[in-house]
Amino acid sequence: MSAPGGAGQRLFIGGEWVEPDDGHYEVIDPATEEVVGLAPEASRAQVHAAAAAAREAFSSWSRTGPEERAAILDRAAALVVRDREAHTEIARAESGATTATARGMQVAVAAARFARYAKGALEPVERALPPQISAAGPMGRGGVLGAVAVRRPVGVVTCITSYNNPWANPAGKVAPALAMGNTVVVKPAPQDPLSVYRMAAALEEAGAPPGTVNVVTGSAPAVGEAAVDSEDVDMVSFTGSTAVGQRIAEVCGRGMKRQLMELGGKGAALVFDDADIGSAVRGIGTTFSFYSGQICTAPTRVIAQRGVYEQLVDKLAGLARALRVGDPRDPATVVGPVISAAHRDRVEAYVELGRKEGARLVAGGGRPAFDKGFYVAPTLFADCTKDMRVVREEIFGPVVVVIPFDDEEEGVALADDGEYGLIDYVWSDDVARAFRVAGRLRAGGVGVNTVGRNMEAPFGGFKRSGVGRDVGSYALYAYSELQSVVWPG
Repeated sequence: MSAPGGAGQRLFIGGEWVEPDDGHYEVIDPATEEVVGLAPEASRAQVHAAAAAAREAFSSWSRTGPEERAAILDRAAALVVRDREAHTEIARAESGATTATARGMQVAVAAARFARYAKGALEPVERALPPQISAAGPMGRGGVLGAVAVRRPVGVVTCITSYNNPWANPAGKVAPALAMGNTVVVKPAPQDPLSVYRMAAALEEAGAPPGTVNVVTGSAPAVGEAAVDSEDVDMVSFTGSTAVGQRIAEVCGRGMKRQLMELGGKGAALVFDDADIGSAVRGIGTTFSFYSGQICTAPTRVIAQRGVYEQLVDKLAGLARALRVGDPRDPATVVGPVISAAHRDRVEAYVELGRKEGARLVAGGGRPAFDKGFYVAPTLFADCTKDMRVVREEIFGPVVVVIPFDDEEEGVALADDGEYGLIDYVWSDDVARAFRVAGRLRAGGVGVNTVGRNMEAPFGGFKRSGVGRDVGSYALYAYSELQSVVWPG
C-alpha cells in the first residue's frame, strides 16, 4: 500500500513507506482551521537516509534509457489525472486554494508537467561542435579533433518546494530532474505537504524504481537543513523566500553544490497613459484573486502614469471591493484564505505599516468577518512613494500598492528601484515602447499587456529573485551538467 490512511502519513524513503522517528504534526485547513491530516516529522537521520537511498538509486536510474524514463513519467501523468478529484480535495483543504484553482492550476498543471517532461526525456542531450584543426606540438601530432557537448544528470537533487502550489511546484522540479536521469529528495513546505506524498504514490505506481523519489517532511527548519547539508546531495532546487535561499546558498557554497533558486518577487506593473485600462486592471487584479496574492509573480507594485493614475486606482478599488471572499469550496468564491494565522497576521501588520507610512488606503484593510479561517480582505494603497516598506518588501498577500510617475525614464527607474527582479509587466498600446521598456527592466521575465505565462519560456529572476532558469527545455538544462567528449578525427 503506497500511502496509508488515518493513522498519519508516513515518509517515503527508498521505495518504502516509513514511520517517522519524531511523530506527526497537524496540517490545518486555512479556511476552517480543522485538521486535514497528520504529516510525518522526519529525524535528521531519516532525511540523510533518504539522500543515501537516492544516491544508491542514481547509478542505475541515470543509466536507464530515456524511453523508459519517459514511459514512467507518462504513466504518472495519467495516474494523477485518474485521481484528480481526490487530489483536488486534499490540495484545496491543505492550501486554502479555491476548488477551481486546486483542480485547474495545481493538480492539472502537475499532470501536464509530468507529460511535458516525458517528452523532455526524449530530447537530444548531445550537441556536435565544429571540428578543430590542431598543429603538431607538445600535445602530439597535428590533426583534426572532433568534439561533442553532452548533458549529463547532476546526481541527487534536493527539491524544496513552496506552500502556495503543493502540486505544480514540486512537479516542476521532480519531473525534469527525473527526465534527465537524476534522483530526488523532496522536502515540501510544512503547511501543505500531503499532496506531495500523493504525487510520490503516483510515481511509485507508475514504476519509478525504489530510491528515485523520496519524500521527507517536518514542521521545523531542521528537516530542510538536513536535506541541504547531506553529503549525498549534489544539487538543491529551492522555491521560497530570499532570506531562506541565502542561507541555503551558503551551505551549497561550502559543498560546491549546484543551485536552482526561485526566490522572492515584487513585480512592477508599468501602466502608461495609452494603456488598455481594462486589461491592466484585470491583470493586476490577479494579485487579489490568484492564491490570495501568495504568488511571487504577482504584479503587486503598480507604477501608473499620471494621465491614467486616478482612473486606474478607481477601477482597481472597485474590483477589490467586488471580489467575493469566502469558503474556497464555494464555486462563487474568488478570494480564499491565506495559508496560516501567522501569515495572516504578517499581512495585516504590513497593512497597518502602510497606513503609518502615509499611503492612502483605498480598499480593504480590514479582516473579513468570518468565525473561522485565515482571511485577508483584498487591499489597495494609493499615493505611495518608493521608500515605503510596503512598496519595497514582499508582502505575499492580496495587497497592491500604486505609485504615480510622469515619463518613461521615471517609470523605468521606479520599476528597477528594488532588490527583486522576477517578473515585471508593461501595459501600453505603443508596442514599440512596450518592448523597449521591457528590454530596460532588470527582471527575469516581462509581460507585455498580459500576466499570462508561456510555459516554454525560461523562468527565473535577476538580483535577489533567484539563480538559474527552469520551465520548458530550460529545466532540463538546469538539472544537467555539461560534459565535453573529444576524439581524433
